[in-house]
Amino acid sequence: MGLRREPTARQVRLATELRRLREATGLKAREAAALLGVSSTQINQIEYGYSGVSEKRLRSLAAHYSCMDEPFIDALVAMATDRTRGWWEEFRGRLPSAFLDLAELEHHATYRFDLEFLHVPGLFQTEDYARGVFAYRVPALPHEDLELRVGHRMQRRAVIDRPAPAPYEAVIHEAALRIRVGDRAATRAQLLRILELSELDHVTVRVIPFDLDNFGGAWSAMMLAGGAVPKLDTAVRDAAHGTVFIDSEAQLQAFRTLFRKVEAASLNPERSRDLIHHIAKEL
Repeated sequence: MGLRREPTARQVRLATELRRLREATGLKAREAAALLGVSSTQINQIEYGYSGVSEKRLRSLAAHYSCMDEPFIDALVAMATDRTRGWWEEFRGRLPSAFLDLAELEHHATYRFDLEFLHVPGLFQTEDYARGVFAYRVPALPHEDLELRVGHRMQRRAVIDRPAPAPYEAVIHEAALRIRVGDRAATRAQLLRILELSELDHVTVRVIPFDLDNFGGAWSAMMLAGGAVPKLDTAVRDAAHGTVFIDSEAQLQAFRTLFRKVEAASLNPERSRDLIHHIAKEL
């Protein structure tokens, strides 16, 4: 099997976890290679996601690294042996890889938290709303590229509609609900879409109202996706240079704490729906 030219974020995450396990033991790559009976080059290729790893080799490495966390090892094996070719593959080579990586992350997530201040979360967006967001890009996107992004965003909504969906909670600032990305009709349709989805058993929507006192956290929009085990959770943030996937345990714990802090300050789901209804009626 040839080397991967561009590993996916999921493949890189597996590689990163294997490298962390080795480094925690104090072993050098060449020492791990000797234990496995391969070259240090092969270990490096595995640890940077350019080469896959079999279940047998992965479990052998975990044993050499004295990792006794069986659920974690099983989760890594599932990542290593997964051959899923999801709907996002049709966009490969047509959209930046981060779009595909995000869709794959959502597909495998065991739960999903979103925190948004200026835009409606992507999984809630209507086609008109998504088109309005992408149309504001500078420099402007060619029509074909814009429609590819809209199409991709619409297909991402499958994780909400599929059988046995993962729990999804979104905390949205009132500003995001009132900003008219489209015209009045499109904005109202977007609000009604949020209300419709908020009725689903696995979806929770909370709103941070404008009149909330002592709220200084409106700077940290993020997404938190649950892994098969907590060690494999991932935070996602948008940065000036693109989408960033965060897997450091210290940072993940900070994002979990932040989300729960903002969640506690937001309106409960019933009062949130009432506020969204009120904003929609004003349009």
